[in-house]
Amino acid sequence: MTELAVGQQLPERVFGPVTMTDIVRYQGASGDMNPMHHDDELARSAGFPAAFSVGMLGAGWLAGYCTEHLGEDTVRRFRTRFTGLVYRGDELIASGVVVRFFERDGEELVELEIALRKRDGVAVVLGSAEFVVRTPELVG
Repeated sequence: MTELAVGQQLPERVFGPVTMTDIVRYQGASGDMNPMHHDDELARSAGFPAAFSVGMLGAGWLAGYCTEHLGEDTVRRFRTRFTGLVYRGDELIASGVVVRFFERDGEELVELEIALRKRDGVAVVLGSAEFVVRTPELVG
């Protein structure tokens, strides 16, 4: 991991274009088989232009983006909220910026503001994440 600084932006990562296979594979893995995510006719009958992605798929991509930079075993908090729908064909861009450094329970942490946006800039997942950047030395 490289040194981080407040205000530093992590390199962006592109996901997609989103496919029906991406959506259905996530549905199978998660057990969320809501047909709104794979049945275009049903989604249109409810007023949507087509079936749309499971929100947690985008949150999962965003979590993977964060852990690629800071590690899986350093995650302490990951919070997201869904702000838009994702349809097949959408390309999504993950981004993160360092907000602050702080200490809690003897660990030095970094807080990131994170986002997953469509190519046109519309946010579909927003959130924050906290990671350990340094653990206390073991006293022996």
